[in-house]
Amino acid sequence: MDVTPRYLGAGSALSRRDPRVLLLVPVLYLVAVAGVEDLRAMLACAVLAVAYYRAAGIPWRDVRANWAFMLAFTTILVVVNSIITSADSRSDPSAEVLFTVPVTASPITWATLSYSATLFVRYVTLAMIGFPVAFNIAPSDLGVAFARLGLSQRLAYGVDLTFRFLPSTWASLHETLDAQRVRGYEHGRSRNPVKRLLRLRPVVVPLTVNALIDAEDTVNAMDLRGFGGRHRTWMRELSFDRTDLLTLGGFAVVAAAMVVAKFLGLTGAVWVP
Repeated sequence: MDVTPRYLGAGSALSRRDPRVLLLVPVLYLVAVAGVEDLRAMLACAVLAVAYYRAAGIPWRDVRANWAFMLAFTTILVVVNSIITSADSRSDPSAEVLFTVPVTASPITWATLSYSATLFVRYVTLAMIGFPVAFNIAPSDLGVAFARLGLSQRLAYGVDLTFRFLPSTWASLHETLDAQRVRGYEHGRSRNPVKRLLRLRPVVVPLTVNALIDAEDTVNAMDLRGFGGRHRTWMRELSFDRTDLLTLGGFAVVAAAMVVAKFLGLTGAVWVP
């Protein structure tokens, strides 16, 4: 596989961190926000997520399509899950009804809107914390980072190859399209996504064959190098510095504080303005 995932955060504060930090921080943040239903507490966590994402230094122009898809999907998910289908479960019979959803006749109150906003902020901030995993870890560090976290060498290297699979397949798709255009086959252009997908049917077979060949070449190369025969050593040495420990410690403190607040009933109820 000659194509690696996009490394967009080179030179940023997060790119200089141990890659294990970027893998552990999303887990700690997920623990912190998993049970938060109070919008005020969620906004406080969002401040931390924004600061973390800004430290990633990911150029906006390179990820705006990713953000557009993520925001559109999140909006649909929140509207369907909290406003249309679950609005009545968040409504107090004595609460003022702002309006009613036409199709489902679900009453929308301030509690409903507050809960929806909490879900939206939660999903967006989780994306902020997760994007550096994809764009700030050097592709060559993925395998060793997972191995240093205790995963077996087979699983660690399997995850590494998985991160490389989609970019490699995307590059193979473009090579196949260019090869077919050179031979006189033009796929045509259309703004209709369904038509564009149907016009890719002639590409499916060569793309699948190329993917299988690449996979077989990778397996053969690993077998020739004796992969899996004995414990693997890694050229890249990882060690936490003071900044890494402070970053992990800070997120661990936030996660512990939010869990305690949930058990005390401080963040488990929907905030009504």
